[in-house]
Amino acid sequence: MALSREQIAMRVAQEFKDGDYVNLGIGIPTLAANYVPKDIEVMLQSENGLLGMGAYPHEDEVDADMINAGKETVTASKGASIFSSAESFAMIRGGHVDFTVLGAFEVDVNGSIASWMIPGKLIKGMGGAMDLVAGAKNIIVTMTHADKRGNSKLLSACTLPLTGVNCITRIITDLAVLEVKDKAFYLRERAPGVSIEEIEEKTAGKLVVEGDIPEMTI
Repeated sequence: MALSREQIAMRVAQEFKDGDYVNLGIGIPTLAANYVPKDIEVMLQSENGLLGMGAYPHEDEVDADMINAGKETVTASKGASIFSSAESFAMIRGGHVDFTVLGAFEVDVNGSIASWMIPGKLIKGMGGAMDLVAGAKNIIVTMTHADKRGNSKLLSACTLPLTGVNCITRIITDLAVLEVKDKAFYLRERAPGVSIEEIEEKTAGKLVVEGDIPEMTI
């Protein structure tokens, strides 16, 4: 079965390594803050000016002034620091974020991402994503494999306005974990109970399947 949003976030959190500085984008990525493995220390960065972002608060912990970039209330972990968004973006642009996790409308075999605009819909602008795709050392995308109409979001070439070009290293969807290289999507893991055939059917760009593909551990 396809993974839920929370299960995708759980799988993303498995990518974190001890000592990493990680930026979490709006949507599914922010959920990963709840699933950081307890045996490692990760500093989560929010571009509005928080380093050391914790999990979502319980009802008695809510502080309306403590928010992430998506304007959701969050908590601060031990040792957290609060500063201006200018300093936060200096950290991003200076290459001091180990990797960022972003949502996307489309990705393609060239490692490009379209994540900020759907023509005809009201938008507020690209936001911090343009800096994150240029400044982070590694970029992981979380998304559903197909849109609400069943159309693949993993393409040979993005059709929507791009956020970044040739910048994605890995994609985690509700169906699979894929690596982007050599102008193709390399299938590395599949969601429990999901067949390779279903993934092939819902992947419009070139998909490479090598050997036995293990199921994800959630």
